[in-house]
Amino acid sequence: MTIETLTAFFGWCTVLNMAVLTASTCVLMLGRKPVAKLHASLTGVDEAALPAAYFQYLAQYKIVTLTLNLVPYVALKIMASA
Repeated sequence: MTIETLTAFFGWCTVLNMAVLTASTCVLMLGRKPVAKLHASLTGVDEAALPAAYFQYLAQYKIVTLTLNLVPYVALKIMASA
């Protein structure tokens, strides 16, 4: 596997994961009440506790995406240019 192939892989992983993060954020921000009702009925978690859980989910997803996708992509770009 070449550096170019790995760079492309991590680049596309980053794009796809950022799209999922953006879509999740939009759904949770724009449809807060219906989504909270649905999740409360599915999981049994109180609706008042869900905003904190949503915030934690979005924060952790962003950290994982940046750490496991974007950082390797940038490192490979730097390696390829050196």
